[in-house]
Amino acid sequence: MPKETDIILNRCMGLKEKDSVLIITDSKLRKIADGFLESASKITDKAELEEIPIAEVSGQEPPEDIARDMLNYSVIILVTTKSLSHTNARKNASKNGARIASLPTVTEDILKRCIDIDYNKLEKNAKKITKMLTNGKKVKITAKKGTNIEFSIAGRKAVGDDYGIYNKKGDFGNLPAGESFIAPVEGTANGCFVADASFASIGKLEKSIKIAVEKGFATKIEGDNGKISALLDKNGNDARNIAEFGIGLNEKAKISGSVLEDEKVLGTCHIALGNNSGFGGKVNVPLHLDGVIQRPTIEIDGKKIMEEGKFLI
Repeated sequence: MPKETDIILNRCMGLKEKDSVLIITDSKLRKIADGFLESASKITDKAELEEIPIAEVSGQEPPEDIARDMLNYSVIILVTTKSLSHTNARKNASKNGARIASLPTVTEDILKRCIDIDYNKLEKNAKKITKMLTNGKKVKITAKKGTNIEFSIAGRKAVGDDYGIYNKKGDFGNLPAGESFIAPVEGTANGCFVADASFASIGKLEKSIKIAVEKGFATKIEGDNGKISALLDKNGNDARNIAEFGIGLNEKAKISGSVLEDEKVLGTCHIALGNNSGFGGKVNVPLHLDGVIQRPTIEIDGKKIMEEGKFLI
């Protein structure tokens, strides 16, 4: 693992001796976080680790003292069981200039598999897809297991995951890297999507989860044994918002049950519910849940860019 943590800190984050580093973790991922601390301490003498309680859901705010501490570091590594990516604490730290990488649910296997990649190739591919999404107006997704959904992306700017390189002030993204994503226009999504690979808060799926969507909101969920519905109900109707559409681009990623990796798998796409305020959307709730779809067919403005998981561009 030291090789992968060294790659992240040197190649992805551009860590320098002058930087101060905060690693935030929890009891479940402490071992991996300790590896980051060891690697960071080889570069700077201003590296600290703080452990927080395991959150109930992704998007839940960290303790207030941790949120305040995040404003005092130039580089922050989030090694947590539940994602802090869509929290106000992360957004405020980014606005304050911190370079941040989030690695929710990361494992040693994921690091070994997906970090030592060709970042130049990833950047080239991500730029192409990101441009198409940003310039697009309407997306349609279908798949053999029942996905058939359409929504508007008009006026929205896509994000290319910053290609896994977060070396500029205020940069933020997930690692492993490898996706292009966008916030659909609220209220425009209609149809249904069927997650058949994995779903945040559940993991790798033995049974597909079907979600009916009307006017931008998830209305009916089948196959989740009530788990997703319960999480959504706790956070109000906005938690049912169709928050994100993303396309996986990492050639080394595979379906592992960790959405962090699964949503990056080449030949997949994902749709998320809940918060999208951090990447161009208007909904801010303490929850963000991704569902990953295998071998989709994707159209942008009537042009097919992927057919059953194979790019046509």
